[in-house]
Amino acid sequence: MQSHCVRSVLCTLKRPPRRETRALQPPSRHRGTSSGDDPQGVGRFMQLCVDRHYVSPGHTNTELFQRGVSCVYGPLGVELRRNLLEQWWRSVTRSSAQVFRINTLCRSRDTATGGRGQLGIVESGCLKHLIEKQELSKEQLIQELEKLIQRSTSLRTDFLQGALEQFVPSLDLVNRKLPFGLAEFGPCFRPSDGSDGPVEVTQTSLAWFCSPRTSSQWLDHWAQQRLKWWRKPVSVQFALSPSDFSSIDVPAEELEEATSRGVRIVYSFPWGREPLETLWSRGHTELLQTHKGVHSKLQCRDGRKSVPHVVSVTGNMDRGVMAFLCNSLQQLKKEDGKQKLLRRKVLKLHPVLAPVKVALDIGRGANMELRQVCEGLQQEFMEAKISAWPGYLETVPTSMEQLNAKYDEMGVLFAVVVSENTLESGLLQVRSRDTTIRETKHISEIKNFLSRYISAADNL
Repeated sequence: MQSHCVRSVLCTLKRPPRRETRALQPPSRHRGTSSGDDPQGVGRFMQLCVDRHYVSPGHTNTELFQRGVSCVYGPLGVELRRNLLEQWWRSVTRSSAQVFRINTLCRSRDTATGGRGQLGIVESGCLKHLIEKQELSKEQLIQELEKLIQRSTSLRTDFLQGALEQFVPSLDLVNRKLPFGLAEFGPCFRPSDGSDGPVEVTQTSLAWFCSPRTSSQWLDHWAQQRLKWWRKPVSVQFALSPSDFSSIDVPAEELEEATSRGVRIVYSFPWGREPLETLWSRGHTELLQTHKGVHSKLQCRDGRKSVPHVVSVTGNMDRGVMAFLCNSLQQLKKEDGKQKLLRRKVLKLHPVLAPVKVALDIGRGANMELRQVCEGLQQEFMEAKISAWPGYLETVPTSMEQLNAKYDEMGVLFAVVVSENTLESGLLQVRSRDTTIRETKHISEIKNFLSRYISAADNL
């Protein structure tokens, strides 16, 4: 019955607009004075992430977030990470048609790799039971421990091993022709620096198989592509300050085993530079080890028969979330009508990344009909896959200035206010986060207006 009433109200309001409208293009993005430029503002930045639902509260949780590992995200943090992973996937597949997505197991009992790329987990009960066997000598205890470790489950520390194992089954997809890539993203684990056990990291991975003659050029190619994506991915400027993202060569003393070169994509946080992605030229040693040195089944066509070299690209998207939040936070100054200087914090996330595109609120004179209008709009936005914040459900009286400040700090693109005037004429107020300009739009226009704006930002 309520759904019928909501539809009836919307149908009544959706008269043809009285004026011709044009799609609003995303504004140019200029960096203001960011609180992230002040090292003393780190605590305030973390608190903002908590207050605006990007990170769940708790000192331990925010510490995990700052360390660049998975934490308990708030609803907006979950959406931001999902949007970032989606854009990463699009960028990788758009860079080359020969990139295939794979899915490997997070846990494994396979010991054939010798523990490479795995983190062993031993059940505490089994370990305690073994240690309590006082009749065992030191040598016997060590032997039993080794057997226990071999029987234990392993957690992956990266996706490389899975890609190496999937190389041979994937050759039929490309008719044994190089180059091609295998990509994956999801949780991986690594030993903690402290005593709190393994930590989880949201990783992205691309294993690029190419000719030995061109592996160095492909490393340079992917390093340029990845830096370009962080600075201005998918031809859309995600970052307000692209220069905060840079690439550095890995020093020779820091090269991993079986690698000849390495490049890191780093971000300059207030506390220093941290790596977002790492690229390695790995040769073919690990590929041969994985497939027990059988050259014949690994050989591919690239003008001559050869075992391909591997270029790996590994990203940390938990740190990527923090980098874009830090990069997009601005503190802007503005004078009001009384020449009073006002300061406002704005999380200027790109429209494609912003977790919430629009907030729905009720103006003065709130009643059931206005709430039904908001519910109907919320449903329309959901069907159009436009994420909306249901501000109309708020029960604590709040001024529009306070609401706008809250939405700016959340990174909400637009705030829509439904009022008594909406019931009479179908008109509502739309405020832009980036310009603070309020426009009057007919209710029948708002969904298409938002869709066009987001689409324009995605396709620039």
